[in-house]
Amino acid sequence: MSDAGARRAARAIDALRRGWPFRVTAPDGSLDLLAVESARDAAQAEFSSEDLLLSGERAVTLKLTNQRVAATPGPVRLAGAAYGVAAALAIADPSLDLAHPLKGPFRTVATGAETAAAAAMTMARHAGLLPAFFVREAAGEAETECGAEDVAALLDPSRLEVAARARLPVEASETAEIVAFRSPEEASDHVALIVGKRDGNPPVVRLHSECLTGDVLGSLKCDCGPQLHAALHAMGDAPWGVLLYLRQEGRGIGLVNKLRAYALQDQGFDTVDANLRLGFPVEARDFAIAGRMLELLNVPRIRLMTNNPEKVARLEHEGVEVVERLPLALPTNKYNEQYLATKRDRTGHQL
Repeated sequence: MSDAGARRAARAIDALRRGWPFRVTAPDGSLDLLAVESARDAAQAEFSSEDLLLSGERAVTLKLTNQRVAATPGPVRLAGAAYGVAAALAIADPSLDLAHPLKGPFRTVATGAETAAAAAMTMARHAGLLPAFFVREAAGEAETECGAEDVAALLDPSRLEVAARARLPVEASETAEIVAFRSPEEASDHVALIVGKRDGNPPVVRLHSECLTGDVLGSLKCDCGPQLHAALHAMGDAPWGVLLYLRQEGRGIGLVNKLRAYALQDQGFDTVDANLRLGFPVEARDFAIAGRMLELLNVPRIRLMTNNPEKVARLEHEGVEVVERLPLALPTNKYNEQYLATKRDRTGHQL
């Protein structure tokens, strides 16, 4: 994968966050884009686009896929309404649906560049923004430009390398070692905690996606914090173990969007429907990162502590041999009962 391509994608994602226009190119067409969430009225007026690009998931919520041109899965383009930033946000952000219940009528048109549109949705999720853009066909020179293949290069897990390691006594093990991993263009560093003394047996491994609200603040809406601490103590009782702490908040949609999902849950939607209404996939985490971390730690065989069989399949796809799945059973509370039932009934979690 190209270092130059990854740098181009990183610059484009930075422009996306800052509310600057950027271009995504692909063999089937190119698009000029401006993220709705970070745009300001002056920037949108200068961008001079009347169209919106939304994710396929958000399009389903808005019933746009009933129109023939939008029936194929993938991003959907709304044409010809001269949306301002506030109006576009009311369409893109489901937490505003109750305040703006009457939307449309909408007219959908072909995106004109499906590969570039799909890459833009990946970039929005990577930036932690809503997957919604002002869009127009590429015209003239672009100050910031990347290709769809550049986005793939940026997210390539083989770019991850060990950045630092140190001894770190923790409650579960006074002999633990912490290892930090970094890729050149990424701001988020992933971490592994090696607990106990390495031997020839497969370690107990826990893939734990970052959860600020659960891990740090003690949220009762999820079971992340208790799972993290239970896993560490289980590793302390085993010969050795490895905690992989992945910086993929909110199942890969970012902290702000996770809080938006929380607000939707307060309106009665479960975790799956909340993510879909936001315009994201139900599962957006990249477990190839975990496979790369284990490769760098020289851990080819593991005993995986998880209630999610999908994690077993995804790691095995990355070449990691999972010799045993260890369930992690914890008590529920009145705030997370529905959340855990949703994981069981809609995403296949099991003990």
